[in-house]
Amino acid sequence: MAESLGVAVIGAGMAGKAHAAAYRTASTLYSPVLPDIRLVSIGDVNAEFGSLAARRFGYERNDTSWQAIAAADDIDVVSVVIANSLHREVVEGLLAAGKHVLCEKPLSDSLEDARAMADTARNATSIARIGFTFRRTPGIAYIRDLIQNGTLGNVLHFSGRYWTDYGFSPEAPMSWRYKGGPGSGALADVGSHLTYVSEFLCGDIKSISGGRLTTAIHKRPLPLSAVMGHDHVAVSDTFEAVENDDYAAFNAEFANGAGSFEVSRVAAGHANSLQFEVFCEKGAAKFDQRRPSEIQLFLNDGYGNQNGYRQVILGPGHPYITGGLAMDAPEVGFGQNDAFGYQARAFLEEVAGLGEDTSLPRCATFDEGVRNMELLGAVTESALNNGKKITL
Repeated sequence: MAESLGVAVIGAGMAGKAHAAAYRTASTLYSPVLPDIRLVSIGDVNAEFGSLAARRFGYERNDTSWQAIAAADDIDVVSVVIANSLHREVVEGLLAAGKHVLCEKPLSDSLEDARAMADTARNATSIARIGFTFRRTPGIAYIRDLIQNGTLGNVLHFSGRYWTDYGFSPEAPMSWRYKGGPGSGALADVGSHLTYVSEFLCGDIKSISGGRLTTAIHKRPLPLSAVMGHDHVAVSDTFEAVENDDYAAFNAEFANGAGSFEVSRVAAGHANSLQFEVFCEKGAAKFDQRRPSEIQLFLNDGYGNQNGYRQVILGPGHPYITGGLAMDAPEVGFGQNDAFGYQARAFLEEVAGLGEDTSLPRCATFDEGVRNMELLGAVTESALNNGKKITL
């Protein structure tokens, strides 16, 4: 094991800051088995954003190019948290430089580039993984356990939605999120999460049908200053066309059971609302990201007049929590930021060479990232062909 690991994050926006904070806390989760984690650099083409993030999260410096991070001898591990269209160039450059890379989802903005990235990762001397952060959510991981250990039994039906509202205002400024071909909008942004969560719980999707993509707001004003994440800033009176989807819906068929999916970035009042319900042979479970410290669980005990969902408060004994929180006591609570910490810890454990039997579950591979994009591509193909069934 190396004596220390130097960490950098490329991208100082909303998700980039989540990665930066996660590396800061990763070594304090669970028992102290990691080497010394050095917080080296935040990279962003906007020097002001990078400098602010570096100072906030205790990184030694900020850089304004990914090439500087690739060339730096004091950096071993890099998170890539930038526009999807930039992923391939940056990730391939970092892997060529021998850096271990954790890339945000989706893997890229095109399936061709994603497959090329996966090929590069397979031949790299360093480790490349993709961040499927919601796999780390204790409630979701617990529901998976209940399915796999037979408590809930085989899945019959999955129903999920991921509603957000960062784009519901026509005054929300134009950014890279509104550019790209069909399927690169809400579907890629939040639909990617919902699809990998469904397969995490229900197994592989075999076919997609009923795809629908809709653009509700067709033009957006150009910002007068740099935009970070979903921020709203002052805008000009010059507008550009929105190129991708505000809303997407589709149906899926699993090896066992079926599912329905709905995602949006114009669902006013739902800032970050991932919700799903999974129905099984022996009961059902549901999860709401707005209430991450609990799940709802229904187990069929044969007494129909009294059957129904009950609240299960998550705590010690459920995935990720025991030993993973400073106060791992019942009902202390946690949220989406904690999931980034679990993710960073899992990645650092693999990079450090710790065995799988003593580590958190590994982060997803680039091949799994390609699989996720193949699903999104099937939804887009279905939508462009009047809901046609696409077999995977």
